[in-house]
Amino acid sequence: MATLKDQIARWNLSTKRVVASPASASAQLHAVERLTSPVPAPAIKTKASPGVEYYSTKMKLHQKLLTRIDLNSIESLTPEQLRNELGVLLVALIEEDDIRFNDQERAKLVADLKNEIMGLGPLEPLLADPTISEIMVNGYQKVYVEKSGRIQITDIRFNDDAHLMKIIDKIVSRVGRRIDESSPMADARLPDGSRVNAIIPPLALDGPVLTIRRFAVVPLQMDDLIKKNTLSPSMAELLSALVKVKSNIIISGGTGSGKTTLLNILSSFIPHNERIVTIEDTAELQLQQDHVIRLETRTPNIEGKGEITMRALVKNCLRMRPDRIVLGEVRSSEVIDMLQAMNTGHEGSLTTIHANSPRHALGRLENLVGMGGLTIPSKALRELISSSIHFIVQETRINDGSRKIVSIEEIVGMEGEIITTQEIFGYKRTGTNPDGTVQGVFRATGVRPKVYEKMLTYGISLSDGIFDSGPND
Repeated sequence: MATLKDQIARWNLSTKRVVASPASASAQLHAVERLTSPVPAPAIKTKASPGVEYYSTKMKLHQKLLTRIDLNSIESLTPEQLRNELGVLLVALIEEDDIRFNDQERAKLVADLKNEIMGLGPLEPLLADPTISEIMVNGYQKVYVEKSGRIQITDIRFNDDAHLMKIIDKIVSRVGRRIDESSPMADARLPDGSRVNAIIPPLALDGPVLTIRRFAVVPLQMDDLIKKNTLSPSMAELLSALVKVKSNIIISGGTGSGKTTLLNILSSFIPHNERIVTIEDTAELQLQQDHVIRLETRTPNIEGKGEITMRALVKNCLRMRPDRIVLGEVRSSEVIDMLQAMNTGHEGSLTTIHANSPRHALGRLENLVGMGGLTIPSKALRELISSSIHFIVQETRINDGSRKIVSIEEIVGMEGEIITTQEIFGYKRTGTNPDGTVQGVFRATGVRPKVYEKMLTYGISLSDGIFDSGPND
């Protein structure tokens, strides 16, 4: 079976580009090394993007590459071998077509085409940049990223809508999902756990839209949040203790506030000898324990059948003997099964919810039960909520891009028909610096949580004065 090198040799013969001497062979190898060396990840846009000629040449070269390559010959190659072989192949094609680009443009062309064959095309340099937390593709010509909480435009672009659609289809097909006119929205994930959402015409009027929320290759730890000033050390100490004593915790916050990241960090405090079942719409959690069962919902097939909902998975996991249940997010009727599980022996469960405050989170829970078509008297439902959930952790994305845990509230019971809570820690914004960063302080309210006595029975001792009223840095 002919290898890529054999194919290149045949092309050289057919175009009379025969390596005549060791010196010329060395020169060819040097050219390959120069053009196939890694290209730095794109920075924020500082100059004009490559012109139409570049993308036109890239498309023609890509099509020519696909017609010349023997797909069977590359199956036995490792990714590194394939990348090197593709580099040699592309250099030969560039010389054959006598493409009049300078060295920098040729190097970029080779790198881009390697990414097309082996990865996600123009997205690869962005995915390789660990400082990027979000990638937002608004049609094929506009690609934005979020760095340090700030949204910025890049000089990355796709050839056309069809090119972008090809990349989207490659992503969603990896996880067994589809996207087309009959199903123009899709959620998926990348191999590193990053969350992907795609929406295409006719729902997206200006072309396909792709959003990728990045997750760290090495999961963040609580110390990382402390360094980022997301919470104070005392708040971190309390949260870790709450998980260890099996408190049921809901993490509340808006989109992009860091709920899933915090959920992942809190789950790291679950003892390794406990059986954990995670349930998500799109698997994102990166639990470090060994005894973890990961469940994921399934969307309907093209005939509208075969859907497996979050509620069905919650019901099923109760038969799997879990010590802990971790729900990625409650957003529908599964909330009633979650509350019943929390109230009937499955303590220490964790989940997230979209809400703007702890009080709003409680109201959202009631609304979600109603959305499931269940008619439960208001007082009975609130009693179920108050007895099932122990703590609400409110997280917010501040306008300078930073994330803050602005409140930790304990649910203490009922007064009449009202659920009563008490705030243990809070965050108060005090001003804004000239560079736009927000000033603020974490404070203890002076209230000792009811669960403190339970912590003592578990042999957990918190720092002296942790709950004393005042600044808590």
